[in-house]
Amino acid sequence: MKQQIIDLINREVIPAIGCTEPIAVALCTAKAAELLGEKPEKIELLLSGNIIKNAMGVGIPGTGGMIGLPIAVALGALIGKSEYQLEVLRDCNPEAVELGKQYIDERRINISLKETDEKLYIEVICSANNKKSVAIIAGNHTNFIHLEANGKVLHHQELGASAEGETNTDPQLTLRQVWDFAMETPVEDLRFILKTKELNDALSKESLQNHFGHEVGRTIRDSVHKYQMFGDYTYMHILSRTAAACDARMAGCPMAAMSNSGSGNQGISATMPVVTYAEDHNATEEQMIRALTLSHLTVIYIKQSLGRLCALCGCVVAATGSACGITYLMGGTYEQAEYAVKNMAATLTGMLCDGAKPSCALKVASGVSTAVMCAMLAMENKSVTAVEGIIDDSVDQSIRNMTKIGKDGMMTTDRLVLDIMTNK
Repeated sequence: MKQQIIDLINREVIPAIGCTEPIAVALCTAKAAELLGEKPEKIELLLSGNIIKNAMGVGIPGTGGMIGLPIAVALGALIGKSEYQLEVLRDCNPEAVELGKQYIDERRINISLKETDEKLYIEVICSANNKKSVAIIAGNHTNFIHLEANGKVLHHQELGASAEGETNTDPQLTLRQVWDFAMETPVEDLRFILKTKELNDALSKESLQNHFGHEVGRTIRDSVHKYQMFGDYTYMHILSRTAAACDARMAGCPMAAMSNSGSGNQGISATMPVVTYAEDHNATEEQMIRALTLSHLTVIYIKQSLGRLCALCGCVVAATGSACGITYLMGGTYEQAEYAVKNMAATLTGMLCDGAKPSCALKVASGVSTAVMCAMLAMENKSVTAVEGIIDDSVDQSIRNMTKIGKDGMMTTDRLVLDIMTNK
């Protein structure tokens, strides 16, 4: 079981440059262009509603502030390398951006909505000189389920199916198993999790030194003296450093974030509150490693039942992981971590996702602010009870109640949000 969980974390916690939805589209485009073997004359895209929603308003790395799918598609076709996975646009430069702009102006790209129940679906069809290639990603951001070149199918698997010869060996976790793994696994086996600190902290520092997006992180930091709304304490540090990393990522900073379950913002929200608390309170390296492992694995556990994309804001889920990590760093027990999770589920369930965009930093700040409050309440042995709202005596059932609302109950909300966004 230990190695299975380590493998699971290594699959779900990976570097990503830029928002993962447009980057996944760029990845799929790059693969289709590689299969074509030459520069596409035309690119047709069929995308699920959630992909369109999360790619409309977000900055694309290395483009000097350009937003949205067209430039991501153009760069994917022109300079993208599928072997880079979610760092597919790593080689982007000003010359490539100018070529991408020209490619867009020549109206070579057509984007349409795919009517599908699959939340994460990307189909790219490239054509040139009577040749055609097709690449389809579905289920997660790097999962190619169909590859085709000039009518020859090179790879195919049905939606929701594992690749041929593979079985799903992911352990189905409980919060207790998450806690025990983070607490009991030899620390040397968990040291890899420090890469999340390295990448996301660097992104945060870059943002606090420059100007990205709505500058939520800088505004919170500077408010200590300008507005006297926050004190120069850990609470402010957590909000500022976490929101700042999101500011940079959503504005198209070309630095990589360490993602969690397909989302850089989730990775940031699972990392920076824990790192900040640990540093402010002189935690040992081992304590930081165990807290980061607990936070990230809690997010992965919740996302197992929630799915990659849905109407529930992923930052809320990730902040729940941080609440657990902070509770541990405060000296909390497993039971107090349960309290923190229940408090989070009772507070933030229902925060909707209206696409990836610079203002996600505000939701990140809201989520981690609540995480701190819920952790403090947990340390006082205060927990929302089973007679209140969606919370159950079982913490795992409470999580399933939260994810059921986000995955199933908010489907109509998800469609309405997309309708509003595409008809403005």
